Amino acid sequence: MINPDKLVGTAKEAAKEGVGVFKEFKEFAMRGNVIDLAVGVIIGAAFGKIVDSLVKDVIMPPIGLLTGRVDFSNLYWNLGGEQYRSLAEAQQAGAPTINYGAFINNIVQFLIVAFAVFLLVRAINRMRRPAETAQTAAETKQCPYCMSSIALLATRCPQCTSQLAAAEASGVATG
Repeated sequence: MINPDKLVGTAKEAAKEGVGVFKEFKEFAMRGNVIDLAVGVIIGAAFGKIVDSLVKDVIMPPIGLLTGRVDFSNLYWNLGGEQYRSLAEAQQAGAPTINYGAFINNIVQFLIVAFAVFLLVRAINRMRRPAETAQTAAETKQCPYCMSSIALLATRCPQCTSQLAAAEASGVATG
């Protein structure tokens, strides 16, 4: 026989756990890195559309013109026995095709996106370098004997093992 008191207690526990799971999910979703990721995905999708248009509408037409008015997006190998005037016609008929022109367009798109990401990472790394250099300079000093870079609070040089004076150890220049 089922105990009704036990069922009520189980339902209350399940409700509490459900609220706890929702609260935990809310905390997860509101973390900065999750929101940053969502913004990055949205901007990436928009950037993808821009690159797609750049490739299809700006880059590939001149390349097609140079290669004898070839429309790369319409290049395909028909694996069936029928002849079709265009890729769209072959696809509408359900013919098996290898769409190597679309593949070429996707390679060009990838190269543009990869180059843009490279330029972005390069710019970010250049902005970070001066701050890191200034921080490193504040944490180190030069050994007066071997001129190697050592920790600011070092009392002995790890390179030449020279004992540093108390004034040198504190970073105060001696005359």
